Amino acid sequence: MKLRLGIIGAGNIASAHIQNVLDGKCPNIEIVAVADRKESRRQWAAEKLPDARIFTEGSDLIAAKCCDAVLIAVPHYQHPTLAIEAFRAGQHVMCEKPAGVYTLQVREMIAEADKHPELTFGMMFNQRTNCVYRKMKEMLDAGELGELKRVNWIVTDWYRTQFYYDSGAWRATWAGEGGGVLLNQCPHQLDLLQWLCGLPMRVHSFCHEGKWHDIEVEDDVTAYMEFANGATGVFITTTADAPGTNRLEITGTKGRLICDENGLTYDRLKEDERIWCATCKEGFEKPGCERVEVETDGENPQHAGVLNAFAAHIQTGAPLVADGREGINGLMLSNAIHLSSWLGETVTLPIDEKKFLNLLNERRAHSRLKEDTDVVMDTASSYGGGAK
Repeated sequence: MKLRLGIIGAGNIASAHIQNVLDGKCPNIEIVAVADRKESRRQWAAEKLPDARIFTEGSDLIAAKCCDAVLIAVPHYQHPTLAIEAFRAGQHVMCEKPAGVYTLQVREMIAEADKHPELTFGMMFNQRTNCVYRKMKEMLDAGELGELKRVNWIVTDWYRTQFYYDSGAWRATWAGEGGGVLLNQCPHQLDLLQWLCGLPMRVHSFCHEGKWHDIEVEDDVTAYMEFANGATGVFITTTADAPGTNRLEITGTKGRLICDENGLTYDRLKEDERIWCATCKEGFEKPGCERVEVETDGENPQHAGVLNAFAAHIQTGAPLVADGREGINGLMLSNAIHLSSWLGETVTLPIDEKKFLNLLNERRAHSRLKEDTDVVMDTASSYGGGAK
């Protein structure tokens, strides 16, 4: 029997989810309901899914109890609220990224999920399905790189025009979205960073708000990170660089992984650098190094893969791509980067969550109103390619 899925929100990303199901990429899922506040999107959904029930509010879809599970694909502030409603209605939840806007809100969602252990809670971290990142995770967990020394990620290929930001009243506002590039584009990278390397202990960052676009939130970010073992990292992102770069380097005592548009490369040292440094009798000699082009299984199922795993977990207990409870980790890092920039100082993780919320609410109180539009864009080119 197919999983009866209700989709809350019928905008950009939900359109992609619906098309994946219609294209047969999720054979064990049937979309039986869609909710959206815009009449045009409800009409679109009704045409695409003539047998589905159509609702204006996600709360009404949940209350109707016509679904086994819901996929939440609405503006960020609503993610925890709707997830909590769904859990209380006995429905499984798949939540789009990010888990929420601030960690205190997400803790409430996790607490409710924990009250319903019979229900599945998944997070749409589709980049975890990318064969390149899965291979990196496998190698790191196996200790092939030794002890972590450094991680550098420059991800500046999230290019967005002013038209993109003007396409929705909620976009790029503190009140509507709760942040900019960190909260919209980079939840994937922040999740992957903590998934691969763990969360840092300290962060010092610089977030430039409206530097390249007419927006009130950040569109250019540089963050410095320190990890528990003394490793350091730098994370750089923007939505204004063209052509942009996506390059992740993870250096350990036994070598370096490089992930970029050319694939995955491993510079494997012939001896652990820490041992070599202490024992080598030459002043400038580096340990021997072999460059290896790392092979992967080539599989990169993205959103369809996450949904298929979600359905399989509900039906057979198979593993999820990402448990929804893990969504708080990347958000903690995102909140830390914001908080450090707002305060102009280094912050320690876990952050002072009440202080973050107070400062966020100050920004929300002065957030500007934008005229709503009715634009839906094809998101296919914004994910899934290379190391993105």
